[in-house]
Amino acid sequence: MKRVFIIVLDSCGVGAMPDAAQWGDEGANTLLSASGATGFAVPNMRRMGLWNIEGLPHGRGVAQPTAAYGRMAERSKGKDTTVGHWELAGVVSERPFPTYPDGFPAEVMEPFEAAIGRKTLCNKPYSGTQVIADYGLEHVRTGYPIVYTSADSVFQIAAHEAVVPLEELYDMCRKARAILTGPHGVGRVIARPFVGEWPYTRTANRHDFSLVPPPTMLNVLAEHGYDVLSVGKIVDIFAESGITAYWRTHDNAEGMRQALALVEQDFEGLCFVNLVDTDMIYGHRRDVQGYGDALTAFDRALGEFLPKMREEDMLIITADHGCDPAFRGTDHTREYVPLLVYGSTVRARDLGTRATFADVAATVLKYFGLPCAVGTAIGED
Repeated sequence: MKRVFIIVLDSCGVGAMPDAAQWGDEGANTLLSASGATGFAVPNMRRMGLWNIEGLPHGRGVAQPTAAYGRMAERSKGKDTTVGHWELAGVVSERPFPTYPDGFPAEVMEPFEAAIGRKTLCNKPYSGTQVIADYGLEHVRTGYPIVYTSADSVFQIAAHEAVVPLEELYDMCRKARAILTGPHGVGRVIARPFVGEWPYTRTANRHDFSLVPPPTMLNVLAEHGYDVLSVGKIVDIFAESGITAYWRTHDNAEGMRQALALVEQDFEGLCFVNLVDTDMIYGHRRDVQGYGDALTAFDRALGEFLPKMREEDMLIITADHGCDPAFRGTDHTREYVPLLVYGSTVRARDLGTRATFADVAATVLKYFGLPCAVGTAIGED
């Protein structure tokens, strides 16, 4: 019974890509920055070959890694969650999703405000925590939702849960998603609820409403009768397309508890896990210590996961972009992502620098004897 587990350490890049200057990201290295946190320790990933990856300090590496290790370049034109995950699943986005450095135009906002029956606040690129600090009081007074964006292709709606109940906020997002198509087809519409008294606290009830992707490896697996299990926000990133069962989670700890439960269950196919805390809570907030602590906690859980793997299991640990917690600004960073591939059927070796994240999709589909149009499977080069 073949099973593949993919764990995405959201935003854990391993060094700026050659085109990083085009994005203002030259010099970024998320993992290297996070490793400066007090008490940082990832012994399980180190043994697998994490610090043997090109571009990282090899003085921290090991003589005989237990996994195949390398890094992957992003072929898609972007550095966000949707683009990164879609490429991991075999879809290369040749054209970037639209972004809105000056806010959304009237042709978007007017029909949106008409659909929800109220005005909105902000409509600018903003930090998610700062926007509720600056606009939260007015939102509570008026009931107007806060609309904002970032350097990514996102339309975000923030609202206090006591003012706009969650289901109403999610309905606003669905209405925005229906409007944001064609030339305004942003990658994600995101619900950003918050609670409490000023300066307010964001909750874990975030919900993403993504574009439906072109067919991915998830669809191929599902169409051939394999299980495609989603843990975390994978189900939202792929708009439920190709997913056969899912578990939404509130944080990394819950995500790894679910992964540990699934590794002990019988299924045949793919378990796709996203661990978002590194990006959402620590990367964007430029919290080096928090980022390092999150990776340390993941590695500890990984130490429980590895002994539970079965003979035909394959584990792939990677990321979807960078978000260097020691870098300037609060946006994602254009970086290579790590690639660790582990299992009894995997030969431990240096995989070098892969040309595309889609090599993950090619590897997974090859393992199940299925074709993939994009990427090169590990072992075919």
